[in-house]
Amino acid sequence: MSNDRMKSQISEKGGFIAALDQSGGSTPGALKAYGIPETAYSSEEDMFRLIHDMRVRIITAPSFSGDKVIGAILFERTMDGLANGKPVPTYLWEERGVVPFLKIDKGLEDEANGVRLMKPNPGLDALLERAAKLGIYGTKERSVINLPDQEGIAAVVKQQFEIAHQVASHGLVAIIEPEVLVKSPDKKGAEAILHDELLKALNAMPGDYKVMLKVTIPEIADLYEDLVKHPRVERVVALSGGYSLDESCERLKKNHGMIASFSRALLGGLQDGMSDAEFDATLGKTIDKIYDASVNKV
Repeated sequence: MSNDRMKSQISEKGGFIAALDQSGGSTPGALKAYGIPETAYSSEEDMFRLIHDMRVRIITAPSFSGDKVIGAILFERTMDGLANGKPVPTYLWEERGVVPFLKIDKGLEDEANGVRLMKPNPGLDALLERAAKLGIYGTKERSVINLPDQEGIAAVVKQQFEIAHQVASHGLVAIIEPEVLVKSPDKKGAEAILHDELLKALNAMPGDYKVMLKVTIPEIADLYEDLVKHPRVERVVALSGGYSLDESCERLKKNHGMIASFSRALLGGLQDGMSDAEFDATLGKTIDKIYDASVNKV
């Protein structure tokens, strides 16, 4: 796969990144929203087979293409699976023109100092090596911020940038995702601290590699605009975080230079029982709406 072409697409092209990376904990909810209840499967293997089928249906739909969806974040099992007989990363890039990313974190620690750090990931180097061989362009790793605690948020950012350095050593681009919960009792305060910690970390980065940032759409529009323009940042993308599709897009339109990387807001409305034509029409309308919010600002 061509990293130069992928880099050009991710850093410059209008569009958004689809987040198709629900892991074990969030998969039952994603399947239920899709119309498949927990009674429809009896094992973890059945569950992951069903979610893989859903994701393949999405990425093979005519409306899902690099024209508007410039990248897609995959769960590890999705990366290892097939779509129309090809490895999913290969299919995405060669058949759909969509750049593949991989979710690499292994879940979260319990909350301390108002945040949840990532759990230890001792097998990360082996996973990154395998991902690079499969044609993955970059990674995504998620932490959670609940309270505007300086010590906690600084710890989140420090851990994220350490992982990003490890990712870069394998020739991959890290999407740093310190999610501020939309239900935080002081979301605005937490975002102000996060902004400053991210800026300090970017200014102190070793080497010459770049990172991407994935953040909750902020309470203050354009809070992260200076980070969008930072020389060590390839792109800033937004998570929907539980906001509805309409609210996510309305908020995103006010943030210049920021594009979407939605999960729940992207998948809403899709149902297992739909015909292929209904499925693609529903997905296409959502893609159009998210694309518009990513490229047409107010």
